[in-house]
Amino acid sequence: MEPIYEGKAKKLFTTDDPEVLRMEYKDDATAFNAQKKAKFENKGRLNKAITLLMYQMMEEKGVPTHLVSDVDEVNLLVKKVDILMVEVIVRNSAAGSFCKRTAMEEGTEFKIPIVEFSYKSDELGDPLINEDYAREMNIASPEDCAFLKKQALVINDVMSAFFLQCGLKLVDFKIEFGKDCNGKIVLADEVSPDTCRLWDATTGKKMDKDRFREDLGGVMEGYEEVLARLEKARG
Repeated sequence: MEPIYEGKAKKLFTTDDPEVLRMEYKDDATAFNAQKKAKFENKGRLNKAITLLMYQMMEEKGVPTHLVSDVDEVNLLVKKVDILMVEVIVRNSAAGSFCKRTAMEEGTEFKIPIVEFSYKSDELGDPLINEDYAREMNIASPEDCAFLKKQALVINDVMSAFFLQCGLKLVDFKIEFGKDCNGKIVLADEVSPDTCRLWDATTGKKMDKDRFREDLGGVMEGYEEVLARLEKARG
C-alpha cells in the first residue's frame, strides 16, 4: 500500500483495488489553519470510531458516503473519490468564526440553519465563497452547489436528531464531498468532534475540538464521552 496523501488529521494509501483507498486517522490536532498544533494519544482511534459509527448510521438513513468497510482501530477502507474543493458548513447556532464576523452572542439559535461554502485551501485559510465564486473558479457547477446545500441540510436533520438522542446539541459542522468513479457525489472525509461542534444538551459543556482551541483541557475525555454516548444510542 503506497501513501498518496497526508493531511492534518489523516493519511491515504492505495490498496489492491484501484477504486478503494485505506484512510488512516492520525493523533495530530490542529486549529486556526494549523497555527496551533498538538498530538493526543488515541485521537485517531476515537475519530475513526466516531466516523465509522456516524457513516453507518447515515447510510441506513439513505445518505451515501465513501465508506467501504472497517479495517482496524485507526483505519477504514473508503471509495476513491475526487474531493470537491467546496467545503460545506451548516450552522444551527452561533459559534466560532460566525461570532467573530457578526459579534452575535455564542449559542444564539438560528430560526433556520445557515449553510456556508468555503474554498478548500489551507494556503488561503479556507475563505468563504458562494455559488458564483465556485462557478467562476471552476470548482463546482451551479448544479453541484445546489445539491451540496440540499444534501447538507438533509445530513443536518439526520445528525441533529441522532446527536440529540445522545444528549448532544449539534451546534455546527463542516463536511466535505467527493465524486466517485460514476460521478455520484457522496459524503467523504470524516464526521467527528474535529469537524462538529457538540455541546451537552443539558449543561452546554463543549465536547469537541473547541476544548483544544480554547485551552479548556480534557480534550480526549470529551471525545471519549461522545463515542460512549453514540455507542450506547446505537445499542
